[in-house]
Amino acid sequence: MRVLCCVLLFMFTSSCGGQNKPATSNHIVSRAVGDTVNALDKSIWYVFQDRKNNYWFGSNGQGVYRYDGRYLVQFTRKHGLCNDQIRVIQEDEHGNLYFNTIGGVSKFNGHVFTTLKISGSDDANAGWRLHPDDLWFAGAQDSGVVYRYEGASLFRLKFPKTKAGENFIAQYPRSKYPQMTFSPYDVYSIYKDRKGNLWFGTNLGVCRYNGKTFDWLSEKELGIDDISLHVRSTYEDKDGYFWFTNTMHRFDIYSENNNGKESFNPIKVNGIINSKDHDVSYFMSSVEDNNGDLWMVTYSKGVWRYDGKELTHYQVKDGNEDALLFSIYKDRMGDLWLGTHTAGAYKFNGKGFEQFRP
Repeated sequence: MRVLCCVLLFMFTSSCGGQNKPATSNHIVSRAVGDTVNALDKSIWYVFQDRKNNYWFGSNGQGVYRYDGRYLVQFTRKHGLCNDQIRVIQEDEHGNLYFNTIGGVSKFNGHVFTTLKISGSDDANAGWRLHPDDLWFAGAQDSGVVYRYEGASLFRLKFPKTKAGENFIAQYPRSKYPQMTFSPYDVYSIYKDRKGNLWFGTNLGVCRYNGKTFDWLSEKELGIDDISLHVRSTYEDKDGYFWFTNTMHRFDIYSENNNGKESFNPIKVNGIINSKDHDVSYFMSSVEDNNGDLWMVTYSKGVWRYDGKELTHYQVKDGNEDALLFSIYKDRMGDLWLGTHTAGAYKFNGKGFEQFRP
């Protein structure tokens, strides 16, 4: 199991994390018309639906596709994207779209693409804030940073140093391990909980940021210290429990002290299963459906739905083989979508997941 996880980590970090820093100057091109195409690329990692009900499909090398229900239009670097490998798609309150790529963050206002310019410094006091309308993006592999965009400025933010992180750096100096091209502070996932706090899944475990303090839960505390997938997914379920990449444990995070004030006090409780050999022990992405059921995507063992009592398994096939999955997404109508490594996008039809063909 550990060998497989190490292989998966190499695959994900080498493709997800090879991000360059966003460009240091705005780059605006002429009106982005895009190319009308007949099919999606095979490597569709992300699905997103905007407020106009257009669907966007982020690929791992062929840019992004927009489907309006009639036409499928592809946008790439020649149309203004700063890179064709898409990592995250977000939308702001004004309807602008943001594509985090391995070459920076591209903003699309419906007409042109703009590469966001980095503002400020790495000083934690300069840019670490928590505003409800801000957008957050994971930084490049080996950078150990995240980016906060407040609508006018993009801040490049370093995490405060931790004992575990600095011990790792000291134990594996680059002079001795030049092949180790990642930082212990690298971010794989960003999640906002119901209270508005941010959770960053990293090589060190998970870090909660509440606007004032940084609270860490190590991989050992999470029960995943014997694998190398790190925290790929964080989710708060309908009962207020937090799930971090695995189903063996869930966490009751918040409690009240004697003064009635809420505090960060993680308590590990039983999850769904007890065995790490189970196919759903570790998951890469998760979402809650309109019924409150938790859906979890594994790399090669399909999708699992947990209704609070029972697990239901859905195989996802690419021909005769199991599809290699990457993400799950719930659209504005409550429909579920999958992003995959080599099989395009899938949509749930009420009984199973079938390949989406525009």
